[in-house]
Amino acid sequence: MYFIDPKLLGDVVYQAIPTLACVLPDDVLTSLTQALQTETSSRGKLVLSQLLENAEIAAQDRVPLCQDTGTVWVSLEIGSDIAVTGEVFSQVNDAVAQAYEEAHLRKSVVRDALFDRTNTTNNTPAFCDIHPHDEPGVARCHIMLKGGGSDNASRVVMLTPGAGKQAIVDEVLACVRAKGPNACPPLIVGIGVGATFDKVAGLAKQALMRPLNEEAPDEQTAAFEAELKEAINALGVGPAGLGGNTTAFDVRVKTAPCHIAALPLAINMGCSAMRRVTVDLMPLIRAEADLGGAHV
Repeated sequence: MYFIDPKLLGDVVYQAIPTLACVLPDDVLTSLTQALQTETSSRGKLVLSQLLENAEIAAQDRVPLCQDTGTVWVSLEIGSDIAVTGEVFSQVNDAVAQAYEEAHLRKSVVRDALFDRTNTTNNTPAFCDIHPHDEPGVARCHIMLKGGGSDNASRVVMLTPGAGKQAIVDEVLACVRAKGPNACPPLIVGIGVGATFDKVAGLAKQALMRPLNEEAPDEQTAAFEAELKEAINALGVGPAGLGGNTTAFDVRVKTAPCHIAALPLAINMGCSAMRRVTVDLMPLIRAEADLGGAHV
């Protein structure tokens, strides 16, 4: 049995944040480059070239890709042989506060959504969750810096089960048509289907973590993703909402069981600066165990 040390998790988050804020992930950068070659709109091409230039400057000068440096989402995925304590996230907020201060990143979190909208001044709290995994030897930390514009363009809808797949397609297209331009396209569209009202949004956000160069887990999902991508790009929203055939780099779908009377749907937009990383914790945990720290 292995244990995850809260300090190790805090260190991983602290080290990831400055790079996430300033360096576009390789898969997103590749998709931007490819989109520039296939975009048919002159305005769309101009936007894509500007996004590429912005990414180059941000990485070279170590300045944020976007002025909205986001809220921090940390999701821990653990296998059956990994144990965590109730304090597993105890050092994440300290790591976030330190990283945002040292990297001079904008702090965007308010103390209470309704009753006290004063800034916490350190971008905490981070928003954390844990997901069990059936496979032993799995310990992954998913980290995302999520901007307000893309999250604001998202939605949760409770459909009737008889509405079926077409209703999901219609809702996704309606959401992209109405809100996509405000989410800084080209987008990565995360779709969650199933679970319950409170869980389906998590499915959509988890779906965004799958890299753009990684295939869907099964043929059904892959076909549905391709169908949605084609339909979204046919809307003509285009880069920055100024028109074109590159509204979405891709669509990511994650499904789950649900009640017989329900068809929960969540749409979580990911913007053109899709700042996320997955860190494999097992090598770090094993190294710590070799030093006598995290294995029983």
